[in-house]
Amino acid sequence: MKGIIGVKTLKTAVGATAAIILANTIGLKYAASAGIITILSIQNTRRECLQIAVRRFIATCLALLIGSCSFKIFGFNAVSFGIYLLIFIPAVVKAKAVEGIAPASVLVTHLLGERAVTGGIIINELLIMIVGAGIALLVNLYMPSLEEHLLVEKKKIEDEMYSAFIKMEQVLRIEEANLQIQNELMVLQQSLKEGMDKATQYRNNSFIGKKSLYEKYFDMRFSQYQVMLYMQKHFERFYRMGREAHEVANLTHCVAQSIKGQILVEELLEEVENLRVYFKTSPLPSSRDEFENRAMLYQFITDIEQFLDVKKIFKDSLSESERQEYRKYY
Repeated sequence: MKGIIGVKTLKTAVGATAAIILANTIGLKYAASAGIITILSIQNTRRECLQIAVRRFIATCLALLIGSCSFKIFGFNAVSFGIYLLIFIPAVVKAKAVEGIAPASVLVTHLLGERAVTGGIIINELLIMIVGAGIALLVNLYMPSLEEHLLVEKKKIEDEMYSAFIKMEQVLRIEEANLQIQNELMVLQQSLKEGMDKATQYRNNSFIGKKSLYEKYFDMRFSQYQVMLYMQKHFERFYRMGREAHEVANLTHCVAQSIKGQILVEELLEEVENLRVYFKTSPLPSSRDEFENRAMLYQFITDIEQFLDVKKIFKDSLSESERQEYRKYY
């Protein structure tokens, strides 16, 4: 049933029904309008729903004020309604409450239908908006948990990064200057986008709006992905791999393990320094080609260091509670 109908559809149907019943129960005229407002107000996240409700209430207050003045001055006719729109729409745009243009204008047509502007009618229209938007807020309190999906995206990204680094390691070990990971990086980019979108949705389901650990995590992985784009370019020019390449391959393998939390990034940063010392103390290259190849290997090490630094900065930025939560993942 859930798969056929969908949670949002079910919430919309239940919410609209409840809004009409409540509006009728408290004796409001045009009770069906409360149901329509509920339909328009249900959003994908709690925070969006709250923002929409506030903007629509502001728009309703403006609409009733401008509409009342227009009808009293120019009469209860279509021309007066047009004059109302000419004033109301620019005003509501300036108030950054454009989401309220349609529902608020529907409420103003009730004044036109009643051919009167009284305190009772104004209160009736305000209550319709409050009931409709309020019920939408209530039903929107239920949101399916995204954590399971976020953890799936997290694992997928880590698997894709791990695979790319293992491929780099293999090229360094078997002395083949042919690395084709463009497809892997394109898939990784798409996975990161999906993860970041879900993390943003997860935050918007909270009224606090504070950046979640998931958002920080996916931002960190995206920064690492950008470093990987540079790393991949070095393999287009590597050739005649020697002992230095095998040492770099060992480091690359360890980086792959660190992506899944099996090796601490701080330990790997020490290994990077040790490898730099190894390069400096190794015999000088005997040819220009060997010199250029070693220079590219050295640049690749620098990129690895940058890749690791991104994660270290991320870990250092976490609060103690976030740090404990992050440790649960590994």
